Amino acid sequence: MIRYLKNEDFETIYKLGNEITPNFKKTMNLSEMMEDNYTKVFVYEEEKEVQGFLMYTELPDTIDIIDIIVAEDYRRKNIASCLLDYMFTEMPTSVQLITLEVRESNLPAIKLYEKFGFEIVNTRKKYYGEENAYLMGRRLEK
Repeated sequence: MIRYLKNEDFETIYKLGNEITPNFKKTMNLSEMMEDNYTKVFVYEEEKEVQGFLMYTELPDTIDIIDIIVAEDYRRKNIASCLLDYMFTEMPTSVQLITLEVRESNLPAIKLYEKFGFEIVNTRKKYYGEENAYLMGRRLEK
């Protein structure tokens, strides 16, 4: 089941986030995100266990994906694809562009994004310390 973030998810989301981004808990204030009108967080849950989440900011015509994180034990089970599908069904029809950054070395994520029509737009040198990031985007036809 995919649903919006709840307060009781915070501990799990912070744990998952910190596995990928060491400062996740310090840089992401989930309480504020739940109250602002721009940040959306969907969680993927089965049998009352959060297995992954998708976080993005939404402006009238643009979405910027901040994170898609799936717990290691649940990777390669289509959870990230389900979260992206859900985002596409929930986003406003006014959205014309979706962007994200991804590590140059994260080939599984790059393949996932390409499957959803994203293309590499630019390279951000040393975006992740010593590692480059790809800026990927997808324009939506209206």
